[in-house]
This record gives sequence, C-alpha cells and structure tokens, in this order.
Amino acid sequence: MGSLATLLWLVNVVLDTSGQLAFKAAASDPQDGEGLQRWKHMFGRPWLWLGIACYVLEFVAWIAFLSLVPLSQGVLLGSINIVALMVAGRILFRERLTPLRVTGMLLVSAGVAVVGAGT
Repeated sequence: MGSLATLLWLVNVVLDTSGQLAFKAAASDPQDGEGLQRWKHMFGRPWLWLGIACYVLEFVAWIAFLSLVPLSQGVLLGSINIVALMVAGRILFRERLTPLRVTGMLLVSAGVAVVGAGT
C-alpha cells in the first residue's frame, strides 16, 4: 500500500472514530429529555454537527482510499475503526472492555495486520 493510501486510511480511522465519539457525546447528555425534546436538544449541540462534519469528510477520504486499493482489502483494513473506537470509548466514556471484547479487538487487529502485510 502506498504512502497516499496509508495516509487516507489513517485519516479515515481518525474521522470515523471522531464522528462516532461526537455522536455519543451528543446523545449522552442527561438533561436532554425524551422524545422530540431529546432530538431538539441534540440538534442544538455542537457535538452532533461535529459528528456530521466528520462523516462528510470521512466519506470523501473513504472514496479516495478505495480508489487506490482493492475493495476487499480496503474494507478489511477499515475494520481497525472498531478497535480505535473501543479504545477511545474506554478512555473518554469509561466504557467497559471485557475480556471477550479485548480478545475481539486483538483478533481484528491481527486480521488487519495480516491484510496490511499482504499488500
């Protein structure tokens, strides 16, 4: 995989993880209420708009990345987003990482490493 493809892959991971974290922050405010009030509150929070912006930019980075690598390779390399998100969720939101989840993260990481090494 070339240096541009690697850069686009890393940008994709950062934008996807940032977008997911922003959505989690927008949705986890305890003062947001229920139903329509909850949605109104979320639409007024900058976290939601940051998440949307990250996803728009990620879409562009993903298309550019897929233009440089085969689809089967790109999708498998994109799986590392799961690991990045779980680690970030643990750090920022204190979410639990059970032994089974850590095992899954290690397996996904190993799979991405194998796919990445095979390029």
